Amino acid sequence: MGTASEPTLRNRRRCRPWLWLLLLAVAVYAQAQTCESAADMGGSERTALEAAAKRYFEMSVRGDAAALKQNSIASVAASFAGIDTAVKENQSAFTGAKATVRPPFLLTADGPEPLARAEFLCGVFGKSGQTKDSTVFVLPNLPPGKYGVVILDVNGGQEPRTLTFVLQQAGADWKLAGFYAKSTQAAGHDAAWFTGHARDFKAKAQNHNAWLYYREAMALSAPVDFMNTLATDKLYDEAQATQPSDVPTNGNSVDMSAGGKIYHLTAIFLLAVGDSLDVAVKYQADDVSNTARTFQENTTVIKALVAKFPELREAFAGVVARAVEPSGRDYGSLVAMKDIK
Repeated sequence: MGTASEPTLRNRRRCRPWLWLLLLAVAVYAQAQTCESAADMGGSERTALEAAAKRYFEMSVRGDAAALKQNSIASVAASFAGIDTAVKENQSAFTGAKATVRPPFLLTADGPEPLARAEFLCGVFGKSGQTKDSTVFVLPNLPPGKYGVVILDVNGGQEPRTLTFVLQQAGADWKLAGFYAKSTQAAGHDAAWFTGHARDFKAKAQNHNAWLYYREAMALSAPVDFMNTLATDKLYDEAQATQPSDVPTNGNSVDMSAGGKIYHLTAIFLLAVGDSLDVAVKYQADDVSNTARTFQENTTVIKALVAKFPELREAFAGVVARAVEPSGRDYGSLVAMKDIK
């Protein structure tokens, strides 16, 4: 649990119809992981979950990370730095904003040991899988217990956001087990805007642009990466139809020749900075300590990327290249699209 993963690693896992039917057919598996939507749970449980979420939101507004830590489960409290940082980063956005609580979910994981991949099917499913009234949560390495997922829509501050709490029942209390704050916009645009532009790019056979915009639409359409809905599944299908074969995906690198050298690209993704939409690319580097040399290599990669995919000029204001050492240390450079010759 804890905080959300890096936005660049937003690959969603869909709940396909065949998987759903298989889960229903395997009684033991189904009993190990159950979900109750708000309409299914008892009134007292729903009230307790919503009250806890409101209380933790008020702590977040005050920037009271110490109180949040005190009310967290032991494993989260022992590694609280990520949540502490998230609280500080979002406090100004929460101040003066109004939080509206969505109907919560109650997840129960049974068994003597943590579940390597707990998959919870919530709501009403149809013969083809998800419906407008269904949700799927996928949580790795989940210890047995009873959990609540409560999503708050936060509006009236700097920008619209969601704040998702994962809560774990401990006696009569609901302790904090996860804190996920997320903007619902990128560069001032929401999921619907990115979806519309992705479809426009697809119609013009600009699949690289379409795929990158679809991925951003998917990231903005759900408050957490471990939550899937009918909307995210549809976007996933559309994105898959446009996914190019010459970009790095699913942890696989792609080689690109530039300046007489082969560069191993490890990621390419849309990057929103302020009101600007850029495309970012990461590649493997042996050493980034010589920043002047690394800057030149970044520039070489940027020029080669745009030469290979000229359609990027239409969709992005600039390109960011980040050289990444095996240790994880990196060095990045940004070049405006108009300056790439």
